[in-house]
Amino acid sequence: MKLKKINEKLQDGLIENGLTEANALQMETFSTIKSGADCVIVSPKGSGKTTTIVLNVIQQLAGKTEESPRALIIVEDKEKMTAMVDLFEKLGKYANLEVYGVHDKGDMDYDKNYVSTGIDVLIGTPTKLNDMFSTAGYNVNRLKMFIIDDADPILKLRHDAKITRISNSIAKVQRIIFTETLTERIEILADKIMIEPYLFDMDEEGEEELDEEEDDIEEE
Repeated sequence: MKLKKINEKLQDGLIENGLTEANALQMETFSTIKSGADCVIVSPKGSGKTTTIVLNVIQQLAGKTEESPRALIIVEDKEKMTAMVDLFEKLGKYANLEVYGVHDKGDMDYDKNYVSTGIDVLIGTPTKLNDMFSTAGYNVNRLKMFIIDDADPILKLRHDAKITRISNSIAKVQRIIFTETLTERIEILADKIMIEPYLFDMDEEGEEELDEEEDDIEEE
């Protein structure tokens, strides 16, 4: 993939899976995400949001191993969690990252014990992650990325408070929201948890900066 200063181990995994050309979403957002800035990324269904999440997390974390999670990804349900874990296994084949997924019906004790053994990426549903972080003393100081995948349906289920609670437990981390539609709920959440995030609207094929003073972003 022709992305600026892409990690070699990530590149090898992409090529092996036939991903040799970056799409518009990946080209537009790669440098900003790599910089560590907060982002709200609005992009249509089928535009490669999940692949964009996975390749950017691998880019940031590959080549380093630590006991505490360094990326936390919130997904809507078990199905989306499983699909993302599978994609990490494919694209991160050479990155040596430990990826683990949790969901609402999983065994809490087993999940907490597994995470405590040391993982790099934790993927899960809002309810499960909120329960885990409120009952276990995880070291969140090593977290580098806090990502919400497909935020609109998650917020429609009224998980706003849980997401905010998890975010507030992390002092310093890059926060990224991916969504198909920029809704008022997403704007409110971004205002609560983010620091002057960049707004990417791939429907308009442009980029603009979103800060706390901007209240005129139209809901699509």
